[in-house]
Amino acid sequence: CVRGAGAVARVTCGWENELGYETGPISVLSHVTDSKGYFFATLSLGELGSKLKITECKAYLESSPLVTCKVPTDVNYGISGARLSSYRLLENKMKLYTVGPFFCTSQPAKPLPNGY
Repeated sequence: CVRGAGAVARVTCGWENELGYETGPISVLSHVTDSKGYFFATLSLGELGSKLKITECKAYLESSPLVTCKVPTDVNYGISGARLSSYRLLENKMKLYTVGPFFCTSQPAKPLPNGY
């Protein structure tokens, strides 16, 4: 259902300080998706501190603009988090990661009998 403008993704990364201690996750929300469903979110080490190191990042489906289709699904890890692992290096030395597509539904998932 989230195929088009207005959805929002959340990117969450783990960080380590210069001593190797985790500093807890940091999250940013993306700009709303464009008409093709693409979103853009930026994380800058310069803004967070030059001695921090990213340990792992994941993208999640945060919200859908559609009232009739706003329950996130875990298709392509929209709920559990799509790991950002491979990237393309842009001319300005930014790393461009790709995930998804993420999907929503109109109904919450029903629990299975006996919890399975």
